Amino acid sequence: MAQRHHPDISLNLNVRGLAQSATLSINERCEELRKEGKTVYKLGLGQSPFPVPAPVIEKLKTNAHQKAYLPVKGLPELRETVASYLERSQAVSRTGEDVLVAPGSKQLMFILQLVYYGDLVIPQPSWVSYAPQAAIIGRRVRWVPTREQDDWHLSPDDLESICADDPWRPRIFILNYPANPTGSTYKTSDLKRLAKVAREHRAVLVSDEIYGELHHKGQHVSIARFYPEGTIVTGGLSKWCGAGGWRLGVSVFPRELRWLLDAMAVVASETFTSTSAPIQYAAVRAYEGGLQIERQLWLSRRILGALARHITKRLRSAGLRVPEPRGAFYLFPTFAKHKDKLDKLGITNDVELCMRLLEDTGVALLPGSHFGCPNCELACRLAYVDFDGARALGTAEQLSSHQSIEEDFLRDCCPKVITAVERIGEWLAAA
Repeated sequence: MAQRHHPDISLNLNVRGLAQSATLSINERCEELRKEGKTVYKLGLGQSPFPVPAPVIEKLKTNAHQKAYLPVKGLPELRETVASYLERSQAVSRTGEDVLVAPGSKQLMFILQLVYYGDLVIPQPSWVSYAPQAAIIGRRVRWVPTREQDDWHLSPDDLESICADDPWRPRIFILNYPANPTGSTYKTSDLKRLAKVAREHRAVLVSDEIYGELHHKGQHVSIARFYPEGTIVTGGLSKWCGAGGWRLGVSVFPRELRWLLDAMAVVASETFTSTSAPIQYAAVRAYEGGLQIERQLWLSRRILGALARHITKRLRSAGLRVPEPRGAFYLFPTFAKHKDKLDKLGITNDVELCMRLLEDTGVALLPGSHFGCPNCELACRLAYVDFDGARALGTAEQLSSHQSIEEDFLRDCCPKVITAVERIGEWLAAA
């Protein structure tokens, strides 16, 4: 009998050892536990709880028949609408020719790192996929340390120190705000100083503004205002429009970086070809805005802001340190004050902490180390999204514009989030 030979297992060395994205893994683990009949509070995956606005859904329905491949760079009407949106919302002048559309902003981040030959410079902590993407491509990652007392904000001085040893080295700076994982954002004065450093070192600055519309007070400011010639603004439908599964992201380039957009489009043509046609037509309606969409956004911000303030207060009363929430739907509590208690439980790092919390309380959080934060910080990311967003919006609609969202509203509309935070406090008190 002939001996059978099969191909050797020869993974790309840049992929070996990489695990599945932490945010997706925690979501799948929660579903497994729920199927086993266990009560789980899903505060791990950052998925918008709110429905896609009705006018956007209607536009998708009326364009479900669209089946042709669209241009690689995106539907021209959508590209023009995105450029108009950026000018309307941020006074940053762009044209449709400056816009690239892809199936998710994550894809755009990956292709950018692929075509631009330079280091990736990101604050510590940062979104979980920036650094793994760089590792897959083979780019060097330079983490810029941040400090808890500064709400984990990137300091212009620290950014400058990273560049000082080789001032003209090609680099991509990524700034995400309101931030995942902390929920904090930057003052305009800080953005101006960061933009100055980027300009002085001729870096490509990527402003990841996927949560920009979820600034709790609707006061997001794009750093592209202060470094227009070198800033790429990225966004999409997943967070503010509640359409994560639709997979649509956009990047808006300055004219000076048109060569980079064109290179990315070449890669797109050889990989994903084009973004889903019906989704692109629907996205036109999303970026056009209008009263109904703006109303839903305003209500969403009110709910998220009130919920964030309430649970931040509860966590702080339990002895946790939490940056002031300003946007998105994340908190980044640290358990360092409880280190002695945790040591007695055999918990020495944030991974063990999250595993034990899930086992003992059913609360799913993500370890801070997955965001590039050292284990010794005992930090975790909490995504306060485990509630029925449609019901919360309907209830909030009944309130007057001057009526604040109180604890009774939150307990009624967001009971799992409130209970989860209380369970964390009870668990710590009993430890």
